[in-house]
Amino acid sequence: MSSKAWRILTLNAISRKGLARLPASYVVGNDVTEPDGILVRSHNMHEMEIPGSVLGIGRAGAGTNNIPVKRLSERGVVVFNAPGANANAVKELVIAGMLMGARNLVPALRFVDSLVGDDASLHEQIEAGKKQFVGHELPGRTLGVIGLGAIGSLVADAAIRLGMNVIGFDPEITVEAAWRLPSQVKKAGSVEELVRQADFISLHVPLLPATRELINAERIELMREGTVLLNFARDGIVSEPAVLAGLQRGRLHAYVCDFPSNLLKQHPRFVALPHLGASTEEAEENCAVMAVEQLVDYLEHGNILNSVNFPNINMPRESNWRLAIANANVPNMLGQISTTLAGAGLNIHNMLNKSKGDLAYTLVDVDSAVPEAVLQALARIEGVLRVRYLPVT
Repeated sequence: MSSKAWRILTLNAISRKGLARLPASYVVGNDVTEPDGILVRSHNMHEMEIPGSVLGIGRAGAGTNNIPVKRLSERGVVVFNAPGANANAVKELVIAGMLMGARNLVPALRFVDSLVGDDASLHEQIEAGKKQFVGHELPGRTLGVIGLGAIGSLVADAAIRLGMNVIGFDPEITVEAAWRLPSQVKKAGSVEELVRQADFISLHVPLLPATRELINAERIELMREGTVLLNFARDGIVSEPAVLAGLQRGRLHAYVCDFPSNLLKQHPRFVALPHLGASTEEAEENCAVMAVEQLVDYLEHGNILNSVNFPNINMPRESNWRLAIANANVPNMLGQISTTLAGAGLNIHNMLNKSKGDLAYTLVDVDSAVPEAVLQALARIEGVLRVRYLPVT
């Protein structure tokens, strides 16, 4: 392990359990200058001057909308997230949301809060008014899950255990996620097929150009009358004007989400929570631990796990001298790296290269120390974004 005193800037309050995973030699705090790494939760980094010293950023959560990933990719900075670490917390909130929608709990609570009078009067008003809040039970109803990753799979499993039928859609489901998915989940071929069959629809996809306003007026029109829509992913995944129209027409019975909205908040069947999806002690600890461990492994050994911009890559060390090279995914990169090292008389003990979209990443273990001149020569190769030398000292 390197004896370097790595410097970590924290942009939010990070769980102590997560920070405890940092080695004692690390310098950590919210005022650290020239940091090697950054740990962040919700802080908006888009307007931030991110120091050139930064090598990696660990997001203690799943979404990275608050991080300028594209700009950092151009600098060879690896951005990590913590997928699945908050999955159980979000799953529980989705189940709560289904119950709120099915049993009209929020309008019922508002009704009770509006009552005035003595106990006898309250009782009379309650008996006269409770019929307007008659709901229905979950068993036998169909839940549609859009996005079958860590959270979506848990939601599907919980719904099945409650006696519901589940239909799912995810065109980019991974092999790992497919193995995790309960066998009872029926696969939909499209969003349209799913929304036609579901009584409840739960969204679990990231906010990308392809998913923005995934739920729009056309798809709401295809839904069953009285559908409950649940969104604990990102607010931009739904068209709020379309949702409001759906609520007013009765196509949507309720919209339950984690994102308050001025447009929707006056509607009695709009239920918004203050972004509580991952707001449990357990989820915050799990996210922090995952983010810290990934950042430490990257800083010290160059390994990458759960990066949103670079490929996953792990190579056990087989020598004391390691190079970690972030580069554009272009032809002959490995050939140029190998030629540069061979020209300097350095023997390659082991090499691993992976790519992800336009970016690639190479780990190289060599049999002797690497001179500074060689590092500079590697950095001059067209397409190389960053060269790191990670000797064990």
